Amino acid sequence: MLQKENILIVDDDINILELLQRHLHSLNYHTYKAVSVKEAVAILRDTEIDLLITDLKMPEVDGFQLIQFASEHYPNMPKLVVTGYPSVQDALSAIKSGAIDYLVKPFTKEELKQGVEKSLSTKTKRKTVTESSEPKKYNEIIGESEAIKNVIQIIERVKDNKATIFISGESGTGKELVARSIHYNGKFSRAPFIAVNCGGIPENLLESELFGYVKGAFTGANDNREGFFQAADGGTIFLDEIGNASLAVQSRLLRVLQEKEVMKVGDRKTEKIDVRVIAATNSNLKEMIAKETFREDLFYRLTVVEIIVPPLRERKEDIPLLADKFLFKYGNEYKDRYITIDPEAQELLQRYDWPGNIRELENVIQRAVIMCDRTIGIKDLPDTLKYKIDFPEDELLSLKEMEKKYIQKVLTATDNNQTKAAEILEIDRKTLRAKTKE
Repeated sequence: MLQKENILIVDDDINILELLQRHLHSLNYHTYKAVSVKEAVAILRDTEIDLLITDLKMPEVDGFQLIQFASEHYPNMPKLVVTGYPSVQDALSAIKSGAIDYLVKPFTKEELKQGVEKSLSTKTKRKTVTESSEPKKYNEIIGESEAIKNVIQIIERVKDNKATIFISGESGTGKELVARSIHYNGKFSRAPFIAVNCGGIPENLLESELFGYVKGAFTGANDNREGFFQAADGGTIFLDEIGNASLAVQSRLLRVLQEKEVMKVGDRKTEKIDVRVIAATNSNLKEMIAKETFREDLFYRLTVVEIIVPPLRERKEDIPLLADKFLFKYGNEYKDRYITIDPEAQELLQRYDWPGNIRELENVIQRAVIMCDRTIGIKDLPDTLKYKIDFPEDELLSLKEMEKKYIQKVLTATDNNQTKAAEILEIDRKTLRAKTKE
């Protein structure tokens, strides 16, 4: 499967950012943009970047400091400098700080291509020596389990078309991450991606938020307003927790999917719309259909392609990879260094079933990083992960049953020596034999 390298572009000039992004997209690279060093550092901490391309002269914090920061925190990531203020001193300083190459504006697309390839080739060489075991990653989806490989295969098949997609999975499994991967890895990645949490919008407002409204449609509608569907035109709308939508909203959604058009609340005119719909839920929609709280015809319209995101307990081999990602993220954020985890604590993570899935794992690692010094041990993990003894509840027994159980306990303690047991119980052997036969 072909993978796109992640390239972070940093420049305070928006026009340069857009130009670089267009060139790099045409060369089949995946890009992230930042207009400041502060924004760039935030992206670096959350995302695996294969190449940093940065300007030098920027307000507040300049590119030299960014290169120095990246060289110390991400030593295996190549750095490429582009600048409109060339000087020999700048070039030497940039290279000394850790930059691989130096491009002077204006430069051609071919010069950019050569600079990027040269920079990335150095990363490839290092990988063969020191990073051969680096975990496989698709956008931000991390894992080597068969379950995750199946998810990625489906993403690869659907990313370049606008078929309606339904993502199901437990809370915290990363359904929105899958939706974003579909959008940003496909040919519509430059178009809008609009995420809507149907469970986070009051039921009486959801319809107007999704489809927009016209002036006077209801009290407070003082102007015409576009909805989320209009905002996503040409791109992707992600409807999370679709099971929370009312039957009225479901009916409107069905029309959007069937006719490819929307009607604003209070309007009589429809407008054509070109939107890929991705819906998700952690609810059982088939049960909701049986209870008549979800439309069956909408369900079949939504599930043209279905992606089931596995819970973490079904992909435990991915836990060390995910934990490592969060260790890196929060280690840099809270301790300004990489935090490790000892084998005993790692074993604990592997043993636990993670009912809250990846979101719970991230929270546990975040807390542990705060609580530990340099290495996370068992003491730094919450008690919920640790071994529990399930003591049986005391039964309410009859006096006869209690007597029988106690006699058996005494006999066991005396290795079935009836004489000794009778002495302890203060009864004769004949009585003891009679009671054991009852």
